[in-house]
Amino acid sequence: MKRYEQLVELLATDIRNGRLAPGARLPSIRTLTAQHRLSASTAFKAYYLLEEKGMVRARPRSGYYVIGPPAQAPASGAQAGSREKRKSALVSSRLDVSELVFSVLDAVQDADIVALGSAFPSADLFPLQRLGKSLARIAPRLHGREMVAHLPQGHPALRQQIALRYLAMGMAQPMDELIITNGALEALNLCLSAVARPGDLVAIESPGFYGSLQALERLNMKALEIPVHPQDGLDLAALARALERHPVKACWFMTSFQNPTGTSMPPDKKQALVALLAQRGIPLIEDDVYGELYVGERAPWPAKAWDREGLVMHCSSFSKTLAPGYRVGWVSPGRFGEQIARLKLMTNISASLPAQLALADYLQHGGYDKHLRKLRHAMEARLASLLAAIARHFPSGVRVTRPPGGYFVWVVFDAGFDALALHEAALARGISVAPGPIFSARRDFRHCLRLNGGQAWDQRLEDAMRTLGALARRQAPYAGAV
Repeated sequence: MKRYEQLVELLATDIRNGRLAPGARLPSIRTLTAQHRLSASTAFKAYYLLEEKGMVRARPRSGYYVIGPPAQAPASGAQAGSREKRKSALVSSRLDVSELVFSVLDAVQDADIVALGSAFPSADLFPLQRLGKSLARIAPRLHGREMVAHLPQGHPALRQQIALRYLAMGMAQPMDELIITNGALEALNLCLSAVARPGDLVAIESPGFYGSLQALERLNMKALEIPVHPQDGLDLAALARALERHPVKACWFMTSFQNPTGTSMPPDKKQALVALLAQRGIPLIEDDVYGELYVGERAPWPAKAWDREGLVMHCSSFSKTLAPGYRVGWVSPGRFGEQIARLKLMTNISASLPAQLALADYLQHGGYDKHLRKLRHAMEARLASLLAAIARHFPSGVRVTRPPGGYFVWVVFDAGFDALALHEAALARGISVAPGPIFSARRDFRHCLRLNGGQAWDQRLEDAMRTLGALARRQAPYAGAV
């Protein structure tokens, strides 16, 4: 019996015997892991299984509580209908994903871990020494009025360079409207706070970026999960049906090289998405941090390119293309600029001025486009190596996305596969992966995982993929597969 199964049996026995009465609060994940010497993901799996048995229920920002022992089993038809009803429900009022996310991501910080679960490509891809020279060059200019003259909107030198990049894509974006932030994640969070309030319903992707789930959890908002198609991104028909039924206040979508699947919406779907939301006056928070990492000759236009009503807030950063540690991002805010600027001022006043000026100097003099061309070729080659390794080592029958850019691969096993168990087993062998449940408010996608294709390919990575494939084969229904 596995450890989480042992814990389930222990708690279920206490519930049946009345030692844990209905309404009793169960130990927190942190307490459970300390008492039983378990990982957080193992403790979560135990509580998930108890939820499925109808014995416990999670309360938002509170924890898990006993409902009681399971009632007499209904007829099989009713049971199936109940399961189908749960499956079709898209609204998740309970958002408590952060602890699971942190338990997964903590492993990435260890330098000895093979970081296939990381959200960042390896540092060897970035021109850090050249950026250091830009930082040294601008240092003498950091004095007096210059240090406080452009808060909170950001330094005009950087905003001008970003506006030029929009123009190069064929999009006119006045620099005076741009707001510089501490990375794209702050931009996204500021946009969310500008257009929604606690208790509001926000449409997100499923599977989707766990940062959106954590933001909704922190702000006590509810999630409406919209499915993502593995070929062309967000399911517009599902979104249209959901908007008919639910009072959605905002949408948070990644339209190009989506995290975790790597898929992109084609231009006609992006245009249709903007038109659909404009009909209802619903703001779109567009997360576009991977847009520059395309394969081919031209960058994909973001949904912002079709925005005529100012409802699209386009957020991006340099964290995935140039300088992760500099934490500089931006938002093109549409009609919400004043609200976002005020929230920025109330939150932390300004992004780092030295980092802003160093990036502006590099963009003007450092050959950013040449760097991006080299980066894209490297990403494409590394992604191809990862896909080839999956074909060599993983069980036959797994489905894998083949993204047209970015560096994430979404791996789908058969139903019944346990990606959390694979995560634990891999971690014990010095390998991190990102299991599917961290990308869903309802903790779906337990048979899926995300792999990072932005790592430098070497024998260590090849060995890690061989180990992952062997671990996957040990799980039913792959036991003994070739």
